[in-house]
Amino acid sequence: MKAIQIARPGGPEVLEWADAPDPEPGPGEILVDVAASAVNRGDLLQRRGQYPPPPGASEILGMECSGRVAALGDGVTEWQVGDEVCVLLSGGGYAERVTVPAVQALPVPKGMDVVTAAGLPETVCTVWVNVFMTAALQPRETLLVHGGAGGIGTTAIQLAKAVDARVIATAGSAEKVARCRELGADAAVDYRSEDFVARVDQITGGHGADVILDVMGASYLDRNLNALATRGRLVVVGLQGGTRAELDLGKLMQKRGAIIATNLRPRPVAEKGAILASVREHVWPLIEDGRLTVVSDARFPMAQAADAHRLLESSGHVGKVLLVAHP
Repeated sequence: MKAIQIARPGGPEVLEWADAPDPEPGPGEILVDVAASAVNRGDLLQRRGQYPPPPGASEILGMECSGRVAALGDGVTEWQVGDEVCVLLSGGGYAERVTVPAVQALPVPKGMDVVTAAGLPETVCTVWVNVFMTAALQPRETLLVHGGAGGIGTTAIQLAKAVDARVIATAGSAEKVARCRELGADAAVDYRSEDFVARVDQITGGHGADVILDVMGASYLDRNLNALATRGRLVVVGLQGGTRAELDLGKLMQKRGAIIATNLRPRPVAEKGAILASVREHVWPLIEDGRLTVVSDARFPMAQAADAHRLLESSGHVGKVLLVAHP
């Protein structure tokens, strides 16, 4: 098969579409003929040598993909050859074929094409497990979403609105602010020209955000605490703004708040399977009735993954950046 190979850590230029060994499904696994994959921030870090895959995972980039089941490993009964699926991966999605535990696969939602479905697993699972399963966002609570125009952000806006929460999103341009509002955000803040803490205070009448979904990490920590409501939950899922910051524990105690730092990729198969089962139960109906979709304005042939990485690094995209295996 062909796959994106990394000759050495570095910039997008190190990505090469080259021959790779064909994978074979082991017990409990399925083999997928890949239709498309998607680019995530973790892929950029791995390409630079800063985010190695978990032990035993494929060294090939790609934490999600979609396609058709090509073969079944021993003991797999829930899928048949030819089924259209989208899958959550620990690696291997930038390739023509990939193996994955059967419990980490979901059917392509009714009404959605198989290529578009490649943009679902990583972002939907990340948002669902963090905002809903962990932080327990409730109807009429306020969710503050940082990076509202990105893959995580566009998904979080739609899911939160589907459960009747109030959503405030931050984004880095007037165009992206407008896209957040189009997706249903009650308010959107241009973080380059506005103070999101002051705007959250104004919008909520001084209450603050009950849940904050943060992709920045250290650089936003103190301001996130300032924006947090009493008994609020700050969930950190990205570290684009660094890993180290000073924490005012007194401020956190005064608000009786919680900070949760979490990731998805290293979790055990059984835990991922439980997350995907919950997503299938609660989120798939929202997709199939039109309340949630994959936002994507950028698709590249998989062989041009370097160009897709450049786009994501420039933050010039909205939603997901997809890689099509055979355009």
